[in-house]
Amino acid sequence: MTDDLLSALDRYFELVHASNAELRMHAYRLRYQVYVQETGFERQDRCRSGIGEDGQAYFWEEDEFDGRSDHYLLRHRSSGLYAATARLILPYPQDVGAPFPIEQFCELDDPVESTEMRMQLGEISRFAVSKAFKKRLGEAGSLVGVAEDVERYFEADERRVLPHLSLGLFAAVMRMVHAHDIRLCYAVMEPALRRLLGRFGVLFEQIGPEADYHGKRVPCLIKSEPGLDHIKHAARPVWDLITDRGALVVG
Repeated sequence: MTDDLLSALDRYFELVHASNAELRMHAYRLRYQVYVQETGFERQDRCRSGIGEDGQAYFWEEDEFDGRSDHYLLRHRSSGLYAATARLILPYPQDVGAPFPIEQFCELDDPVESTEMRMQLGEISRFAVSKAFKKRLGEAGSLVGVAEDVERYFEADERRVLPHLSLGLFAAVMRMVHAHDIRLCYAVMEPALRRLLGRFGVLFEQIGPEADYHGKRVPCLIKSEPGLDHIKHAARPVWDLITDRGALVVG
């Protein structure tokens, strides 16, 4: 069942590395849609705006950590729409002691402090899934940048894939972890997302009390090597997906 689910996820969605300014703008605009319009987690007056090539005004959500981050998008193959995005905040090259968001907004029992470890430390951040792709067939609303009849893009088999797009985003995170030789990852997670990933063997260790940061959030840490070993034994199809069948395992 899991194997079928992950095969379907790969069949309907593709990972896109936001390796240039145009693709990163797609990520920032999707974040604006999710974090401002859909959830109200961020304020519009803190976002940026501009005029696109089509003459329309656009808003996007970008912050001070994006300059030291890598970004990925999850694209729906049949429609070409961007369904989700995530970033990995990287160590600041000029100052490895520069704080990560989790260190500013959460109380940590055991923060990563050694210089050596911080050089291989990142923070998984800005997980964002478009509301249209969170909904079941026939329930999608009208959202900026998404066709009103987005449900017409969904085949019957896609209905069971949509709730698990977080696995696709975690696969994107693994690609960034591999590319930048990151061995430890912070994350400030919704309890529900942490439980969902845990069902698939992706175990995030809680490293501090719950924080009220856009609702209840849990400060977490995952270590790439033992974390991947656990996933491999607990859910081999998930390990295959997020590591590209072992190609992205950090040696």
